[in-house]
Amino acid sequence: MSKNAELFARRERAIPRGVSIAYPVFAAKAENAELWDVDGNRYVDFAGGIAVLNVGHRHPKVIAAVEEQLKAFTHTAFQITPYEPYVELAERLNALAPFKGPAKTIFFTTGAEATENAVKIARAHTGRSAVIAFAGAFHGRTMLTMAMTGKVLPYKKKFGPMPSEIYHIPFPIADHGVTVADSLRALEFLFRADVEPSRVAAIIIEPIQGEGGFYAAPTELLVKLREICDAHGIVLVADEVQTGFARTGKMFGIEHSGVEPDLVTVAKSLGGGFPISGVIGRAEIMDGAEPGGLGGTYAGPPIACAAALAVLDVIAEEKLLDRADAIGERIKARVARIATRNDVVPITAIRGPGAMIGFDIVKSRGAYDPDGDATKRVTTEALKAGLILLSCGVHGNVIRVLVPLTASDAILDEGLDKLEKALAAAHVGA
Repeated sequence: MSKNAELFARRERAIPRGVSIAYPVFAAKAENAELWDVDGNRYVDFAGGIAVLNVGHRHPKVIAAVEEQLKAFTHTAFQITPYEPYVELAERLNALAPFKGPAKTIFFTTGAEATENAVKIARAHTGRSAVIAFAGAFHGRTMLTMAMTGKVLPYKKKFGPMPSEIYHIPFPIADHGVTVADSLRALEFLFRADVEPSRVAAIIIEPIQGEGGFYAAPTELLVKLREICDAHGIVLVADEVQTGFARTGKMFGIEHSGVEPDLVTVAKSLGGGFPISGVIGRAEIMDGAEPGGLGGTYAGPPIACAAALAVLDVIAEEKLLDRADAIGERIKARVARIATRNDVVPITAIRGPGAMIGFDIVKSRGAYDPDGDATKRVTTEALKAGLILLSCGVHGNVIRVLVPLTASDAILDEGLDKLEKALAAAHVGA
């Protein structure tokens, strides 16, 4: 029995089935955009720990910062005896905030904690309770963030009832037959039928939906949401957990629109592989909660703060905003060429700013008929070829690419070769 198979059997006995795994492949070591499993097999990593590794596995600068912090201390709880890395990281992020005026930042450990605390902050500031989110969105797996998530399977099944006063409107995706006008009309209906604007604390939106399929929120929609929030005193929250820190060619995905949010939730690639999340917001909004109302025992851990400071240095020093654009153009051009082949599964809607690239697998060329089964075959064949690849989307038919921005052109091209092989193999296996 292989080591992978042995570990998978142990996992089945020891760990509940509610936490699923994409592949029965157990990591042994990783470096930048490469990973080796416990059986010695090598993979090119196009998943990046689900957008956590924009600066790659074990970036030397991140590891050095962590090692230095380890020599000092590992934990005190910031609310008990605070520490400088937390303060310095907040200062750095406040300076990068995608809005004008004074900013403040608070740290947590997971993306779900960040989005949940954004709601707490918005409620404290406004004195209101309702929250509006979008269909297809993913905001976390806690009870509140699960309620905000706009997808039943697998996130909500068996976990109801959901917390109250969470409302959803359609997310505009042309291929799904939903326009910006449809979304705004639904919001208007919501205000008339279910909740008056004066009771809404926040509208939360991903500038580019992650689990929903890598679809960008149209600038037209974001502009209108800003106007509506301003008119009614509603807090506009940009969930940048997946889009933040150079992935889209900007520090934050919403910067592509020019629209300024009130709160920004961050996590994933901020820590370079170490658990940290946060909320960056307008100072007057962030100060709405009473002392002691926010925080957590492990919130903003010193090791992760040190790692995050190094991540910000790497993004600047290695010009990863520009690198994201270059990687994205290389991926989109290659996938577009692959799409012209007749012996691969049909591909459409190649998209994404920077290196947040997605494309759809459909049943036939020239029509939008999602093919989730073929998409599963693609990811399975990719693993056989030595490529870690993820799918997403409300129909399960989107291939998403989250290769580290520090990957070399040679590794990137190797991964794209493996992707092309998988797309062809999935077609043969139909």
